[in-house]
Amino acid sequence: MADRPQLSKNLDPNTFRSFYYLKEELVAFCKKQGLPAGGGKLELTGRIAYYLSTGEAPPAPVPAPRRAKPPAGPITPETLIEPGFVCSERHRAFFRGQLGPGFSFNVPFQKWLKANAGKTYRQAAEAYLLLLEEKKAGKPPIDKQFEYNTYIRAFFAANPGKTLPQAILCWKRKKALAGHNRYEAADLAALNE
Repeated sequence: MADRPQLSKNLDPNTFRSFYYLKEELVAFCKKQGLPAGGGKLELTGRIAYYLSTGEAPPAPVPAPRRAKPPAGPITPETLIEPGFVCSERHRAFFRGQLGPGFSFNVPFQKWLKANAGKTYRQAAEAYLLLLEEKKAGKPPIDKQFEYNTYIRAFFAANPGKTLPQAILCWKRKKALAGHNRYEAADLAALNE
């Protein structure tokens, strides 16, 4: 099994993208090279790949427009969702009043709110209930940056009788190899090593 190369400024960008690095490793590399170290794993990976290709920091992103202040006063079912929605205790109180004490700002609902400025809070409450029904019907999708979670879910889907320690052993082998980090039946070879 090939060893994963050390993350250094001399690493080829294609080789870098072929291996799995923890977010902590990416942040440490950015700090050492004087690159911005904030953002998610996908953003850090793109920044480092650009740096390894050019020797320079990527151009600074255009700052997002300042968020509009949410309207003052109580939220009603007919209040419009403001652009740049940010979850707050005020919003939580409204949704708990409409949907019950079990309400929580889950990720799919937060994404819905951010993508649906201008719709009413009544529509948001209806969307929340639909999202809950979809979740009950099947497993929700896992975002791209959560490679470990995606791998473990696929491992168990293909190997229902296996254990979590076995899945983790296969994951550790997979992330040490060049290439993608998706589960494959060949990964079970790790259990025989």
